Amino acid sequence: MEQYVTFSAGGLTLEGVFRQPEASPPFPVVAVCHPHPLYGGDMHNSVVVAICEGLAAAGMGALRFNFRGSGASQGSFGGGIEERIDVQAALDYLERAPHVDGGRMGLAGYSFGALVALTAVDERARGVAAVSPPLAMQDLSGWELPCPSLFVFGADDAIAPAERLADIVLSLKGGHQRVIVPGADHFWWGREEAMTEAMTKEVVGFFQGIMGPGHTQNSG
Repeated sequence: MEQYVTFSAGGLTLEGVFRQPEASPPFPVVAVCHPHPLYGGDMHNSVVVAICEGLAAAGMGALRFNFRGSGASQGSFGGGIEERIDVQAALDYLERAPHVDGGRMGLAGYSFGALVALTAVDERARGVAAVSPPLAMQDLSGWELPCPSLFVFGADDAIAPAERLADIVLSLKGGHQRVIVPGADHFWWGREEAMTEAMTKEVVGFFQGIMGPGHTQNSG
C-alpha cells in the first residue's frame, strides 16, 4: 500500500510516498534518497522506485521523498548540505509512524542521494546503502560511519568509477560491502533488468541481513 505523506524539515514541508509492506507490524523501514534535483532527480526516479518496491516485497517499509525544492517540497536546493536536514526529518517521521519498528530503520540513496545519505546517517540507522555514489564530489576518506554500509557501483560508470573509488570505500572506518555490477553505467541506461535485479538482490538483501525477520528492536 502506497500513501502520499508530508512532513516538516527545518520549517519546510516536504512530500513523500510511504510504501507499507503486507507484513505484520511492527515492520522495519528504509528512507530512500533521490538523485540530484538540479539534473532532474526526484522521488520518482526508476532506481529509487525499484529499491522501494523490492523492500516492500521483502516485508519492509520504504519512504521515498522529495528533497527541498523538488516537486511539491518547499524550499530550494541546499547544495547537499541542507538536504541532510531533510534526511534527519525523514527518519523523525518514520520513528513516529504507526506500525514501524523505530529500532529497525535504514537509509538508502542513489547518486547524489547516496552521498547525502552517507553524510546524514546517524545512530538510528541499522545500515546505509549507497548506489552509484559520486564519491569524487565528497571527500569521505577515513569517514567513520555509525553502521554497516553497502556500496553498489556500475562497472562502466564514468561519473562514479568503481575502480578509482575503491580505495576511498576501503578507507572508510566500520564494516562495509562493495558490489560492482557488470555492464552498468551511472544511469543504468539499457540495463533496467540488471538494475532491478541488483536493487533486489544487493540492496534489499543487505537490509534483510541486518534488520529482516529474526532481527528485533533490541537485537544486533
